[in-house]
Amino acid sequence: MNALEKAYANRSKKINKVENLKALKDPMKVYEHLEEISAGGYETLSKEDASYFLKCFGLFDKGEDFMLRVRIPGGQMSAAQARRIGELAREYGKDYIDLTTRMQVELRYLQIGDIAKVIHALREVGISTFQTGVDNPRNIVTDPLDGLAHDNILPAMPLIERLQEVFLEKPEWISALPRKFNTGVLGSLSNSCNIFGHDCCFVLAQREGIWGYNVYLGARVGVQARDADCFVTEEEAPRFYRALLETFKRYGYRDNRNKNRLHFLLSDVGVSAFVDAVKAEANETFAPAGVTMVQSIPVAMGSDRILLRDGTFAYKMIVPSGIFSGSDIIEAAVLAEKHGSGALRIGYDQNLHFVDIPSGSMAAFEAEALVSKYARYHNPYFADMIACAGTQTCSYGVIPNKPDAIEMADFLNREVPIERAVVRMNWSACPKGCGIHGIADIGFEGCKAKDSEGNRVDGVHLYLGGKITREGREARTLHKTLPITEAKYHVKHLLRLYRDHRRPRESFEDFEERFLSSHYSYQAVAFFTKINYILNDRLDLESYFDLEEAPKSGRREDYEIFTFGLRLYRQLTGEKRFEAVDGLKPTLARPRSIKRDTVSRLNPKVPPKLSEVLYLMTHEKQTERAQVFSELLVMLKEI
Repeated sequence: MNALEKAYANRSKKINKVENLKALKDPMKVYEHLEEISAGGYETLSKEDASYFLKCFGLFDKGEDFMLRVRIPGGQMSAAQARRIGELAREYGKDYIDLTTRMQVELRYLQIGDIAKVIHALREVGISTFQTGVDNPRNIVTDPLDGLAHDNILPAMPLIERLQEVFLEKPEWISALPRKFNTGVLGSLSNSCNIFGHDCCFVLAQREGIWGYNVYLGARVGVQARDADCFVTEEEAPRFYRALLETFKRYGYRDNRNKNRLHFLLSDVGVSAFVDAVKAEANETFAPAGVTMVQSIPVAMGSDRILLRDGTFAYKMIVPSGIFSGSDIIEAAVLAEKHGSGALRIGYDQNLHFVDIPSGSMAAFEAEALVSKYARYHNPYFADMIACAGTQTCSYGVIPNKPDAIEMADFLNREVPIERAVVRMNWSACPKGCGIHGIADIGFEGCKAKDSEGNRVDGVHLYLGGKITREGREARTLHKTLPITEAKYHVKHLLRLYRDHRRPRESFEDFEERFLSSHYSYQAVAFFTKINYILNDRLDLESYFDLEEAPKSGRREDYEIFTFGLRLYRQLTGEKRFEAVDGLKPTLARPRSIKRDTVSRLNPKVPPKLSEVLYLMTHEKQTERAQVFSELLVMLKEI
């Protein structure tokens, strides 16, 4: 018995309820009776169809109506397809559309009596909703400027179409996997689709002069994909992919649904053993990995237009939080045909791209009413913002989320306007992480928090430092359970720091790496945002505490606490705490001693608790000083 067989046997002692449910019916039989289900209404809708089988075809029962998830391969659609989506949203879905992080469209508020006619109307223009939910291979994402941008080496859409041939609308693959399976294909030098964030990632690579893809496997919320040490050419990729799905189908866990994504199988057996099984299934060896070529942020990031290889332009329309309308996507289809080739593309950042616009037509295009309507969002806080559905339309949502993200972006644009900057802020309404907050520069995960009066309010866990450029790296937690009304000030101070200290054209991702994580502990950065919130937004002292470009603390918390304390003491009292210090020690034999309320006595605007914090940060005896920022942050919560 090999490693996969042993792992599977160990995790097959009990089958989860969903697997038992899946055994009740052939999903295609449900699809074949869709018109009957639609005509019968909620009175005849079976529990298993509502909770599982209809999701195989993108239909999600929301209790009073349905959400329909529409597959848009690679985010690419024609004007005719966009027009049909808009017409259906306007007629059946309250004129509402969501653009999603998997480059898809979601229609909402559909009545059960209309679901069959909506799906059939989409099929008339070549749009499928198959396998957009539950235990299926989901929509495959890529660069929204695939095949067009200067940095695109291998156009991915031909490969995506071949990968889809493996599973799409194939009865044997509908609901066949243990869990959902996300795939990304990137043939560009810039990471424009969160390429390391999928179960299977085909990432542009070069090996011995041959272009192809390095394979990364096993991402999930909070975890980036791992290097599989495997290189495939465009010709080999579909065979690898089929074998990969077959192997996951055979050995993937079917007990605990919270632990049966591919990631968990890889963790148990090791990536190497799993890839060996894939090779055996494919009856091919596949070469070891080449050089991964992804090396920059998306070429269009930070700009609303980008010159394409053929001399035409692409234009990115910022759609805040992906909230769009049927009427607007119909108008977008009209403009795509009027000024471009008729093609439209959805990005993983929930924005809409117009392509193939001649340079001579750009002025007329930008003067169009729809383009002008969304032009107000062309600033760093909206341009690369992502937000998944919240409490209004998602049963898992903890906070409204999309409105919170929009309100935050508006606030930041007023408080800290920045020109030619790149900041990625991603919002997830719950721990499931559909807003991919873990790879953001600044990430938000919805939660409940308590305000200063102890009331239960909407809050967020705040994350900092996610990377997508040359690697995939998860952000780290900066603060837990902040009320959103407070969190916006923490973010404001981070972005003020970025504005004041960034180099020309430096993205926040690069700034965070150069200025923050290279020189400061995350605990120190958390203290920085908290103390500025206290000083400036809670107490209105108008006393901004800045961070130094290259501190000598070496990311040691004890040094950071002491040096921060010395600077704050002088900033709030106008006096030096000690005549001089050498490292962590005052130089005088009998250094100045203070009491817990000294700072408050010198500056009556400083509350006693803050005075006590500075006392503990700067005590003349090292053994009496606070040793970690966490204890100081707890004290600051009392102010």
